[in-house]
Amino acid sequence: MKANAVNLTEKEYLLQGNRTCPGCALSLAYRHILKALEGQVIVTVPPSCLTVLHGMYPITSVTVPCVNTPFASAAASATGLLAGLKALGREGLTVVAVAGDGGTHDIGLQALSAAAERQTDFLYICYDNEGYMNTGNQRSGSTPLGAISGTTPILGKQQIPKDIAAIMEAHGIPYVATANASYPLDLYEKVKKAGAIRGTRFIHVFSPCPPGWSFPFNNTIIIGKLAVETGWVILYEVEDGVFRLTSASESIAKKGDLKPLREYLVEQGRFKSITEQQIEALQRWVNARWKRCLDRADKSPHSVH
Repeated sequence: MKANAVNLTEKEYLLQGNRTCPGCALSLAYRHILKALEGQVIVTVPPSCLTVLHGMYPITSVTVPCVNTPFASAAASATGLLAGLKALGREGLTVVAVAGDGGTHDIGLQALSAAAERQTDFLYICYDNEGYMNTGNQRSGSTPLGAISGTTPILGKQQIPKDIAAIMEAHGIPYVATANASYPLDLYEKVKKAGAIRGTRFIHVFSPCPPGWSFPFNNTIIIGKLAVETGWVILYEVEDGVFRLTSASESIAKKGDLKPLREYLVEQGRFKSITEQQIEALQRWVNARWKRCLDRADKSPHSVH
C-alpha cells in the first residue's frame, strides 16, 4: 500500500519540542522513520545533531530506547545490541543505527563497512546535511565542491562528495535506498520496506540544514525539492540488486528534464564563493550520475520508459 497522510499511523514517537534548529529537516525525517518502524526499535546514535534532538535522559524527545555511542562506532554498537538481544531471546525489535554524514562517510565508515560485509541484521540510516553541523559546520566527505564551511572558509571545498549509497551497494547488501526529508512519504515507504528485510539495510536521507547552508529556515522543503528537481539528489532503491527510481525522480525520468543545477546552488549562501568552473564541474557530475541512473532504470524490470 502506498503511504499517504490518511494511512500513516497516528501514534507519535517523536514528541513535540526538541533542541534542533528552526527548519531542521532531521526532525521531519526522524518523525517518519520512527512512525514507519512503529516504535519497535532500539536506536544507536553517535555524536551528531540527533543526540541534540534526543536530549538528555530522562528529559528526552523520543519514546524509544536509544544508546549514545562513540563517533566511530554506530555500526559496531548495533552489532553488539543484536548480540545482546539474541542472548536474551528478545525478538521483534529492529536495531537501527542513525548517524550523520560525518559519522557515516568519514569517521564511522570502517565499522559500517565491516558490519555490511558480515551481513549484520540491522538498518543503518544516514541523515546527510553535508557537513559536521553539530560542531559548527566543518567539511565532511559529503560536502559539495565549492561549498564554504568552517574548515574551507575562503575558497570552499575543492573535492566532489562521496557517493555513499553507491559505496554501500558495492557491499552486496539486500537493500539500499536514497530518500529526502522533503518527500517524507517516500522515506516512510522505504523505511517500512527495509524494516521487513533481513541483513544489512542502508538508507541515505538528504537533510537540508538552514544555518549550515545559509538559507532561510522556512525554505527547507523548497531546497530539498530543488535538490531532486536539479538532480543533485536522485531518489531510488536497490532491492536484491534490482534498481528502481522512485517518487519525484521517477516522475522526472518519465515526463521531463532536470532543472539547471545553478537554480539549486544560488539559493544557498554556502556557495557564495563558487566559481563558474566549479558550477560546470558539478553540473557535469550531476548529468553523468543522472544518465547512469536512467540507464540502470531502463534495464530494470521496473523500467520507467
